[in-house]
Amino acid sequence: MLTTLAAQAAAMHPGGWNDGDAPAFWPVFPITFGLFWLAVLGTVFYLIRRRMTTNATAAAAAADPMTKARSVLAERFARGEIDEDEYLMRMSALRDGD
Repeated sequence: MLTTLAAQAAAMHPGGWNDGDAPAFWPVFPITFGLFWLAVLGTVFYLIRRRMTTNATAAAAAADPMTKARSVLAERFARGEIDEDEYLMRMSALRDGD
């Protein structure tokens, strides 16, 4: 009796996807999964690259005193501690010192 019921159930059920065919949207899932991991890897690469560039720029600025002097002068001008004439005069003095 059990084999008869199993045979009837198998005969009535056509398959997993409408007679065994997969739906038309099945490629969307692996493509989306792949794009997700590409985005994750791209973000990690970007963050590592940005950190390395920032560290290299900071090390170069610390090694060169003229670069540090120019950045301090630019910061003082941006904060409004010195006016444009004084900024230009001091920047030209720094350029002449090179």
